[in-house]
Amino acid sequence: MSRQRRRAAVIRHEAHVHLGNFETVLDEHGYDIEIVDASAPGFEQALTGAADADLLIVLGSTAGVYESDRHTFIATELAAVRERLASERPTLGVCFGAQLIAAALGSEVRRGGRVDVGYRPLALTDAGLTSPVRHTVGVAMAEWHGDTFDLPEGTTLLASSAAYENEAYGIGEWMLAVQFHPELTDEMHEQWLTGDLRYVTEAGYTPEALRADRERHGAAMQEASARMLADYLGRLDAP
Repeated sequence: MSRQRRRAAVIRHEAHVHLGNFETVLDEHGYDIEIVDASAPGFEQALTGAADADLLIVLGSTAGVYESDRHTFIATELAAVRERLASERPTLGVCFGAQLIAAALGSEVRRGGRVDVGYRPLALTDAGLTSPVRHTVGVAMAEWHGDTFDLPEGTTLLASSAAYENEAYGIGEWMLAVQFHPELTDEMHEQWLTGDLRYVTEAGYTPEALRADRERHGAAMQEASARMLADYLGRLDAP
């Protein structure tokens, strides 16, 4: 008898910031994917309809969590994520998603000291070495952000980088939040380089150097990312 498939509601803020290599892993683990588009009309209703999903994934965004005056979706999203976290329902945040979860848990999100773009090794805490993030050991992970936050009360720090202390954190086995971009494929990376060229160059990076970085680290990062997500999903299934 086949197992009933589950629902993964995915909050996507921009079309080019999507699930990437996460999509295949979710499908392999029995999840049907429901995209909740924050830029589309009816976002609040769609988010309400996704409240009972087995898993909520909050993806990245070029917006800052502190820019609710410019982006009306942020307040709606914050309220929905806060309610889900209070119920301890499985939730995964990536970059902006990790920052939004931090804000929902009461922490300040703000601009960081530098824009970090490229592939960086992570330093894992003892807790991180026993978490799904353990699969990133020895692998440079993709960074593309300039915001940061205080580690929320009641969470466990899992990983840091040379530029930012709070690169990954979680609660138990059900919540995982990462500042880096494990979902990033080579195609997405190229799209971001093209679309975010001013952001990249103003931060002092060159597209050529970042493409070379991708050639060196992209494949290993995507393999580690798939293992990390599979590990996280497996823990959600554990009794």
